[in-house]
Amino acid sequence: MKERVISAIVALIIVLPFLLLGGNLFVLLVAVLGILGLKEILNLRKNLPTRMKIVSYVLFLVLLMYGYTFTGKVYLMNFSFVIICLMVLFLSLIFYGNNKKYNIEDAFFLSASIIFLSSAFNLFIVVRETGLEYILYLFSITIITDTFAYLIGRKIGKHKLIPNISPNKTKEGLFSGILIGTIFSSLVYYFLISNSNFHLTILITLILSILGECGDLFFSQIKRNYGVKDFSNIMPGHGGILDRLDSIIFVLYGYVIISIIL
Repeated sequence: MKERVISAIVALIIVLPFLLLGGNLFVLLVAVLGILGLKEILNLRKNLPTRMKIVSYVLFLVLLMYGYTFTGKVYLMNFSFVIICLMVLFLSLIFYGNNKKYNIEDAFFLSASIIFLSSAFNLFIVVRETGLEYILYLFSITIITDTFAYLIGRKIGKHKLIPNISPNKTKEGLFSGILIGTIFSSLVYYFLISNSNFHLTILITLILSILGECGDLFFSQIKRNYGVKDFSNIMPGHGGILDRLDSIIFVLYGYVIISIIL
């Protein structure tokens, strides 16, 4: 527990200035975190050629910076860059000509990983540019929900949630975390962003809190599929970049969808 707290404090000290300042500094932070997150995903497939990993990092950065735009209430994907990405990854099959070195499964794995993570990390930039208060609100949902789900689950949790995916998660912890996360983060939204239509704020926050837990389980399923406990050990006691950002990625997706609908 002590190790987790120290790692969290160190991470906060590093990230907070970038988050508060925003602008190009925050974009740089997101790019670095995105590359580290992609590296964690690519490391799951042990036999990927080093050359294709390097190509993947380049394609990720291109899509992160130029592949998506948010205008008004429309989040757009630039298909020109996406198609270039796909062509590079799939045409590489011809140049390798060896399924043992690089095969169709690798190509699909890289395509999905790059598009998924580049769009997710792009949303960090989009929401931060909308306003500091919005990203603080979204982070509060995942931090409070995850923290209390963990603490209460350890104290009173008796019924396992989905043991095959996440052995330590309990139903008691999940429901308690969602409840407390919804109440606390709704108040964050109320005081930082808007005090109108508080009932709708509670409903939206509840949905986002649930999505955050779904994100946690989704990434846990990926780890179980590849037989690893954590994506990496970059944060002692916490795991890797994706171990920490798994919930917020799904919350960001949900928030943008709700923003477009409303």
